[in-house]
Amino acid sequence: MPPARSAYLHIPFCHRRCFYCDFAVVPLGDQASAAPGAPGAASIAGYLDLLQREIAVSPAGPPLSTVYLGGGTPSLLSPAQVKGLLQALKQRFGLAPAAEISLELDPASFDQQRLAGYLGAGVNRVSLGGQSFDDQVLASLGRRHRRGDLQQAISWLQQAHGNGRLASWSLDLIQAVPAAPGQPDAPGLEHWRDQLQQAIASTAPHLSVYELTLEPGTVFGKRAERGELTLADEDLAADLLELTSTELGAAGYGHYEISNYALPGHASRHNRVYWSGADWWGFGLGATSCQGGQRLARPRTRAAYGAWLDSQRQQPVAAEPGLLATGMPLDERLLVGLRRREGVVMAALLADAGVEPGQVPGHLEQLRRLLAAERKQGLLLIEGPRWRLSAPAGLALSNAVLRKLLDWWEHVGPSPTGSGPPGPGAAG
Repeated sequence: MPPARSAYLHIPFCHRRCFYCDFAVVPLGDQASAAPGAPGAASIAGYLDLLQREIAVSPAGPPLSTVYLGGGTPSLLSPAQVKGLLQALKQRFGLAPAAEISLELDPASFDQQRLAGYLGAGVNRVSLGGQSFDDQVLASLGRRHRRGDLQQAISWLQQAHGNGRLASWSLDLIQAVPAAPGQPDAPGLEHWRDQLQQAIASTAPHLSVYELTLEPGTVFGKRAERGELTLADEDLAADLLELTSTELGAAGYGHYEISNYALPGHASRHNRVYWSGADWWGFGLGATSCQGGQRLARPRTRAAYGAWLDSQRQQPVAAEPGLLATGMPLDERLLVGLRRREGVVMAALLADAGVEPGQVPGHLEQLRRLLAAERKQGLLLIEGPRWRLSAPAGLALSNAVLRKLLDWWEHVGPSPTGSGPPGPGAAG
């Protein structure tokens, strides 16, 4: 297994927690910033000391080819603080000459001068958390910014990309949002078509389109439990996904993963690391790393993360059961692999998961019979050795196909599968 050449740094701070968010974040209030004396400045500086410390004591490795600073709201950090983190990575690992260095930006948390500072610090790719061009939707999601902030941020990114200072940038959108307070129905197809057209008009080289997921404990999760949230039904959600694929495909975007679309040459190299099952470094509270088949999720609170750093050298990291040689359990390889345009080589995946070579052909035949209906409907495509879900129909029903596969593996697999996300920041 090649050594890790990618690193994710988790910046947990944000102004406020959005209604759908269950990430490890630390809300600091709308007035927070990293400026000396500002609300939250001391908390940010103290956390960065811990993050620098974790980087410094990590085993050295080869130069990094991708770095992703996610959160939270990494743009609460000053350009100097971002530069300091990148210098720490460079000192410990080195940075490849053409390394992709991504930073998540919130539209209401930076200006053109601050953007120039980030680019000067070494950032060459930006992921902009727009989510919607509709002020009513933004308010209903608990977002701090509004359409005007988003349009202004887009104009700055367009200019930086046009003059060559920014190699690429991505825009995030949320699909299948719930009805706004006082509205009887969730936004429909025409509303979403307008959102897509505005995204295309932004000329963003990369678009990440996420379907809203309700997580327990979030504001939306609690509202749903009380019956106070009106969501798009399954038919509308499928129609929205199909419309996304059609509109973005016509505009020249390649659909290279279930939630990600890119113009030629602008697919996220960092995200592909997670989806391929390669190793990666993870730093910061709540971050997950994978090194040589050993996976480690850091504590999700500031105090626990600090205590973990104090004790890490005395606590050996144990490999999770059921890991593949790539360090990723079979269920995750299926989850991310089938949703990619390339799909997976199913025979190799089974062999990597511990199936004896002589049993692989029989297992493949079982799977073909198990998923015959999905193949007939065109949801699952088997093209030579590669298996993948079709776009958009197969992707819309991916959970049903994956559930069948995982239930089958639970009965025939040689060992229990692991669990847990491939690491924060697998976004645009």
